[in-house]
Amino acid sequence: MATTDPRRRVPRTDAVLADPLLADLQSSLGRDRVRDVVREVQDQVRRGDLAPEDVVAAVRDDLRRRVRHTQVLNATGVVLHTNLGRAQLAPAAVEALVASAGCTDVELDLVTGVRARRGRRALDALGRAVPAAGGALVVNNGAAALSLVLTTLAQGREVLVSRGEMVEIGDGFRLPDLIESTGVRLREVGTTNRTRLADYAGAVTERTAAILKVHPSNFRVEGFTSEATVAELAGLSRDTGLSLVVDIGSGLLQPDALLPDEPDADTALRAGATLVTCSGDKLLGGPQAGIVLGAADEVERVRRHPLQRAFRADKLTLAALAATLGSATTPTYEAVHVPEGELRTRAEDLGRRLAAPVVPSVGRVGGGSAPGLDLPGWAVVLPEPYAERLRLGSPAVVARVEGGRTLLDVRCLPTERLDEVTAAVLAARDHLADAGGSSGA
Repeated sequence: MATTDPRRRVPRTDAVLADPLLADLQSSLGRDRVRDVVREVQDQVRRGDLAPEDVVAAVRDDLRRRVRHTQVLNATGVVLHTNLGRAQLAPAAVEALVASAGCTDVELDLVTGVRARRGRRALDALGRAVPAAGGALVVNNGAAALSLVLTTLAQGREVLVSRGEMVEIGDGFRLPDLIESTGVRLREVGTTNRTRLADYAGAVTERTAAILKVHPSNFRVEGFTSEATVAELAGLSRDTGLSLVVDIGSGLLQPDALLPDEPDADTALRAGATLVTCSGDKLLGGPQAGIVLGAADEVERVRRHPLQRAFRADKLTLAALAATLGSATTPTYEAVHVPEGELRTRAEDLGRRLAAPVVPSVGRVGGGSAPGLDLPGWAVVLPEPYAERLRLGSPAVVARVEGGRTLLDVRCLPTERLDEVTAAVLAARDHLADAGGSSGA
């Protein structure tokens, strides 16, 4: 009877800690931290949830999950998937991150040995990418950029904004709450579906400091609608002496023919916007960042505000952003613009490897960009139980579950990653077969 006691099957703590597979983790994390996890995993064996021979692997996997994010292959068909970190960085940006992990000249001129403009490479690159911008500033995210700009221009005063642009930006955060937390009062004009220039003009008082135009990037209002253009609002801005702030959201710096309804920074500034704000980790294809573009004196005014210090971008963000802007292309651009025929070829290749059918699939830009825009593509079909097993694999593969099927949309799976996807699916197939689940493709 004693031989069936699960406690007798638990590997000894000192034996587990002596395993060479845990040597590097003990060196980097410390023996005490590794020992704590070993004891937690031993408890799983005692409960019968884990085989004794799997203890070392489970400890290693657990520790890795605790100290770093899990690598994920995006098979959802959504290019800028917020839950997966939005934009995938270009190789040059990844190299820049690694190079900047140590000491770097982020704020030092190595020639003169004196202090230099912080993040000057990223700022210069933004100037080249958006010629209409006389100045640029980088902060830690898009919400910070908008908050900092409005705090600088209008703290204690009013900002006019259309009711149709009072958006929720995700995870329950609403634009009115965000802005009013900075001491700026929002004055709504117009209606949800129709706001005219006269609505803004009629709301201007001595308390008004600025006009705000927000691109409602995560939804569309169709039918009986109208809105004042940036050019029209710029005329009102000049006539009244008010600043015009345009939040384009997605980070598109120049017009893109594939995204005709998505505003871009250069066009907004040429139309008369005082300042434009946007994100760096959406259509720009870079790291999470908030970008402020506009007239040099106005940008400098924002930069000198004391709150800017709290929102300042770190050296890694600045390095990755500069490298992104200097790259010929980005994974985001390629995933959005890849021809449908190429996607079909890619899907059929994966389908042959897995002996699985291929079907048309509709992708999305995601990340609150280009709502309603269909991106025609192709996907490999697997039974629904594969979705969970693939998420738990290494690397994890996140697919789309639709109509009782698991769809591996290949839009964000370049050809060079198909070997990894194939291995992940075959491993999932073996696991499901061993567990008695549905493994047939």
